[in-house]
Amino acid sequence: MKILVTGGAGYIGSIATEVLLGKGHEVVVFDNLSQGHRAAVPNEAHWVQGDLAAVDEIRATVREQRPDAVMHFAARSLVGQSMDAPFLYLRDNVTQGLNLMEACIEFGVPRFILSSTANLFGAPEALLIDEQYPVAPGSPYGESKWMLERALHWLSETKGLRYACLRYFNAAGASESRGEHHSPETHLIPLVLQAASGQREGITVFGNDYPTPDGTCVRDYVHVLDLAEAHALALDVLDAGNCTYNLGNGEGFSVREVINAAQRVTGVEIPTVLGPRRAGDPARLVASSQRIRDDLGWKPVYTDLDEIISSAWRWHQQHPNGYVD
Repeated sequence: MKILVTGGAGYIGSIATEVLLGKGHEVVVFDNLSQGHRAAVPNEAHWVQGDLAAVDEIRATVREQRPDAVMHFAARSLVGQSMDAPFLYLRDNVTQGLNLMEACIEFGVPRFILSSTANLFGAPEALLIDEQYPVAPGSPYGESKWMLERALHWLSETKGLRYACLRYFNAAGASESRGEHHSPETHLIPLVLQAASGQREGITVFGNDYPTPDGTCVRDYVHVLDLAEAHALALDVLDAGNCTYNLGNGEGFSVREVINAAQRVTGVEIPTVLGPRRAGDPARLVASSQRIRDDLGWKPVYTDLDEIISSAWRWHQQHPNGYVD
C-alpha cells in the first residue's frame, strides 16, 4: 500500500515509517517540522514539508499522492501544556485533524489510523484499562483525541471511511537508527538518560504521595517498535471493519522504578528532587491489550523495563544531541 504518514518526522511517526518501509509499503511523510526532525525521516520515504493547518497543502498532497491509507501521528501531545493552553489542543489538534479527514473524504482515501491516547481515561480506578472503560478525558489533550475519535465514527457512518483508533500509553525505547528527541524534552525516560549522561543535573519527581506502592505515578511503557507493529497489523484488517484498541505493555512501572532501572542500565547514580504534583497526572495508567492480542495476534516483544531503557540508552549514546548531530 501507499501510506501517508502525518507527523512522520516525529518520534513515533518516523519509527512507524521505518517499520512500514521494511514491510514493503510505500510511505509519504507529511510534517511541518514544528516538533519533528527532517533527519529522522528514512531516505526511502517520499518527503513533503507541509502543515495540516494549511488546507491547500494537505489537499494538494492527498490529491497528488492518492494514498491507500493515512496514519495520523501529527499533534501536540503535552498534557501539562494542554492544561495551560487549552486552545492549542481543543482548536489546533481538532481542526488540523479534521482538515486531514476532509481531504481523505474528498479524494477517496478509504482507510485512516488515528494515533490516540490513554489520556482518554482521566484518573481511572481499574488496575487494567480495557476498551470498555468509560471515556472521561483527563486534559484538553485527551479531549482533543476523543473529539477526533468521534469524528471518525461519524465519517464512517456518513461517508464510509474505515478507521482504527489506537490508544497507547507511554511510548518508549528506540530502534537501531531512530529515537526520541523533543525540544523541550518532557518524557521521563529520555530525561533520566540525559541526567545519566550529564546533560542535566537530575530529575524532578512530581509528587510522591499518590496511592501507589512507592507513592509515585505508575505508567505503562510500551516499546515504540511494538507500537509501530500494531499500526501495521491494524492496517491489514481495516477492510474487514473499524477497530479501537488499547496498546500497552500490560505492566505498570512507577517513576521510581524507571529511575532505578535507568541507574542499572547506565551504571550512573541519578540525582532526584521532589516537586509538586502536576495538573492532569493520574496516579496509575496501565492498559489491557487483550482485545488486540485476541483479534490481531499482537504481542509486545519488548516488555522488560531494563530492555526498553537499554534500547533508548544505546540510541542516546550514539546521538547525544539527538538529530542535531
